[in-house]
Amino acid sequence: MGKALQPVRMLTPGADLNAYIQSVYSIPVLTLEEEKQLAKKYYYDEDLDAARQMVLAHLRFVVHISRSYSGYGLPLGDLIQEGNVGLMKAVKRFDPERGVRLVSFAVHWIKAEIHEYILRNWRIVKIATTKAQRKLFFNLRSSKKSLGWLSHEEAKAIAEDLGVDVKHVQEMEGRLSSYDTAFDAPSDSDDEDNWHAPVYYLEDHSGDPARLLEHDDTESSNADHLARGLDLLDDRSRDIVERRWLADSKATLHELADEYGVSAERIRQIESAAMKKIRKFIEAEADN
Repeated sequence: MGKALQPVRMLTPGADLNAYIQSVYSIPVLTLEEEKQLAKKYYYDEDLDAARQMVLAHLRFVVHISRSYSGYGLPLGDLIQEGNVGLMKAVKRFDPERGVRLVSFAVHWIKAEIHEYILRNWRIVKIATTKAQRKLFFNLRSSKKSLGWLSHEEAKAIAEDLGVDVKHVQEMEGRLSSYDTAFDAPSDSDDEDNWHAPVYYLEDHSGDPARLLEHDDTESSNADHLARGLDLLDDRSRDIVERRWLADSKATLHELADEYGVSAERIRQIESAAMKKIRKFIEAEADN
């Protein structure tokens, strides 16, 4: 039998959240000796009933931790449910020989699941993906001393306290102050109210026939000027430029130096002179 914990009814807060909270707080807390016995039964004998008893006895701690994240505007029931997932993961990995209580070990797993849920659901657009951004996301608001924007000194102090760069503090402050908005204007709004909808100023011009034609003409003209500029070079200079800049597998200065029997510095000088000549020709063509 594997060590997979099967879901139980108590792990899922129902429609009556208050009744759920009352029921989990009515479950007795395990003594140290009781916890050790249950942990050993599950760890060594894969006793799933022992695992369930440990989970149920610690649901009150999940509720306590979940309440500390109520400021993010997400349903408490969902936070509790995610925390319960973390608790089950902790029970599955708990080693009774470590000499620590399960609640101390489980805090990390409970918070990790809640953090992931908040980051996935707080905004449509992800605002915290790196380690530094996640640390700021969960600590910046509590570190601010006022509701206004941070001064440079305050941002610097928070950065030093959390071990991140000042620019990351300022960037996260801006992200936390922003809000999601629908791309289209609301269907019940009038022309005076919907002018700020992104659909009116985030237009995609990539499929505009006029712009596509202009882009193709520019590309064709640039390619023609480059080809005519290359024709002005002697054979060696042209070969060096083409193999250094236009070939799929670009040659190095030392490879060309060995081939032509000169120094790498001489190849660089020839390349530089050739590029200047081509650039001067293209600029003159553009002015005409």
